[in-house]
Amino acid sequence: MADRVTVIGWDGSPLTAAARSALSAATLVAGAAHHLALPEIPAQAERIRLGSVDLAARRIAAHRGTAVVLADGDPGFFGVVRTLRAPQHGLEVEVVPAVSSVAAAFARAGMPWDDARVVVAHTRTLRRAVNVCRAHPKVAVLTSPGAGPAELALMLDGVHRTFVICEALGTEREQVTVLTSDKVADHTWRNPNVVIVIGGSATPGSGWLMGPDPGPARGWGLPPEAYDEEPTHATGEAPELRAAQLARLGPRVGDLVWDIGTGSGAFAAEAARFGAAVIAVDADPAACARAEAAARRFGVQLQTVTGRAPYVLERLPEPDVVRVGGGGAPVVAACADRRPERIVAHAGTRDEAEAVGAALTAGGYTVECRLLQSVDLDPAAWSERDRSVAFLIAGRRPAP
Repeated sequence: MADRVTVIGWDGSPLTAAARSALSAATLVAGAAHHLALPEIPAQAERIRLGSVDLAARRIAAHRGTAVVLADGDPGFFGVVRTLRAPQHGLEVEVVPAVSSVAAAFARAGMPWDDARVVVAHTRTLRRAVNVCRAHPKVAVLTSPGAGPAELALMLDGVHRTFVICEALGTEREQVTVLTSDKVADHTWRNPNVVIVIGGSATPGSGWLMGPDPGPARGWGLPPEAYDEEPTHATGEAPELRAAQLARLGPRVGDLVWDIGTGSGAFAAEAARFGAAVIAVDADPAACARAEAAARRFGVQLQTVTGRAPYVLERLPEPDVVRVGGGGAPVVAACADRRPERIVAHAGTRDEAEAVGAALTAGGYTVECRLLQSVDLDPAAWSERDRSVAFLIAGRRPAP
């Protein structure tokens, strides 16, 4: 039985001497249809069309002979190596890499990519991939049938981006197309393809860390002066309340956050700093402008929508977590109807808190309520400078 497999990456260029040597000795070769047509594969070798890598790994483990797997690009980068190395297969893996399709795509575009996010889009992960494209200025998307350039563009409705679409890289059918996102769905695209999604205000890469720069700001629940705002006595704007809301929502990369009644925009900007996509909603255009200014200040992306909740929410994409900063129980109920995983709100009185809690309970959420009080002290005299009291109401959808 085979206990070793050689995985050969192929980027369309001639195979290396190491790859040709491994193939010439192979008695079993697994790969996609275009791999299995390579002339270097021995005529007598058993050929497996690669669909499920897990099933192919079982066939390889049971094979008596020398096994080779062919894969596009670098098979260790979002490729087959991870599955083949799973302990249950008992395979020792040797890799002969090629240039990854992501590296090739950025090379065709003439762009650096050490500051890019890289995501894989399948039909089950497409929404999360789209949210990454909403939140970050440079994203490479490894697409799949049903989760390609057209689907990405359609789901980015309302967010302007530029698409660099690289089809059939490394083959004679290779084509690179640059379009704005509103034009992408008008075309049919060949598989396989890699899409580079660019847009928004990009901050320079850090030069020491793969991916976006973490930025200069440290901490969350920042005071108003961090946003060039005057201190406010508004119930929903206290930094301590904001920090507690962020802790309960836990926004993360791939999420879409609704911030309804964005106010100063501080919550929206801080949620975006976690890597989540954010839509900040407010009936006041000045509040939306403040949210956009806060995002620019901290080098993050967010989308603003001017309108009154709950009516404006009908046309928004599905959220993962929601903060309700205004509108009370009716808006909370409308959000619960969209079934986000978590919802937070606040209230200034017990009656308001009970109404919000009842709306969450009616929506099928497990409800937590806390009375938060924070007192700002002057450390020189240890006297009270400001006091904030608010009810924090959080709803968590039970696990299925």
